[in-house]
Amino acid sequence: QPIGALLLEHCRITKEEENVFSISFIEEPERKYCFECASEEQCQEWVEALKRASYEFLRRSLIFYRNEIQKMTGKDPLEQFGISEEARFQLGTHQQ
Repeated sequence: QPIGALLLEHCRITKEEENVFSISFIEEPERKYCFECASEEQCQEWVEALKRASYEFLRRSLIFYRNEIQKMTGKDPLEQFGISEEARFQLGTHQQ
């Protein structure tokens, strides 16, 4: 049974040892969770998967693909959803 959940927003995923990685939070650096894997390969898989699952990674991917589609078609693909002007989906906002 799960004992909790972590929101992967503003977090840092760090490989600590051969088969150990941690998740820490930028706004609360004292909050750090360590996880031990069965192997170094499994640890690397977890680290990469968690980095790809973070909100910031997904946001940057959305911005990249949005800009690429706009270059190709001349239209903003988010416009049809009424969110084309939202600041969180603009390139220059929320930089770390």
